[in-house]
Amino acid sequence: MYAGLFGSLFLMAQFLQTALGHSPLGTGLRLLPWTAAPMVVAPIAGALADRYGNRPFMVVGLVLQAVGYGWIATIASPDMGYAELAIAFTISGIGTSLCFPTVANCVMGAVPAQEAGVASGTNSAMRELGGVFGVAVLAAVFSRHGVYASPATFADGFAQALWVAAGLSAVGIVAAVLTPGRARVRAQRPEPALAGA
Repeated sequence: MYAGLFGSLFLMAQFLQTALGHSPLGTGLRLLPWTAAPMVVAPIAGALADRYGNRPFMVVGLVLQAVGYGWIATIASPDMGYAELAIAFTISGIGTSLCFPTVANCVMGAVPAQEAGVASGTNSAMRELGGVFGVAVLAAVFSRHGVYASPATFADGFAQALWVAAGLSAVGIVAAVLTPGRARVRAQRPEPALAGA
């Protein structure tokens, strides 16, 4: 999820400016359907995941993320309108929003309470590693001689990189399907008293 998200976000801002000719402020405003969705959807997904389990939300979220990236890769061109792009942004943003809280729930629910700090740190490290990996891989797919020469060549390289982001999300779907189902509540055993205490 994070590799596809950070890698595509890195290129998306450039696409909106270089290929479509928007200003930096205009680019930020146009990215809002994608980046603001977590503020609305993530809290709802987190609450529902406590009731229905994390797996369905992770799977559906990654499917939506992959569909959004694939859609953008299909329509990417220098003369495209924003309306269709905004719909794809919204779909992808909702998908990401379904994954954010449920991945954290899954990680934290997989360890005993006394190991919560280790699990949280591992989750954060994997998020950062995934983001760096995604930026590196998508930038490598995108980069070629003359890619910034014209909006058309930029859009072509961008589309190829977005297909890779969709593929990374598909790998995430497989990982989400393989996660355990609803978390069982663990009986917390008190730590044994130290001898002589």
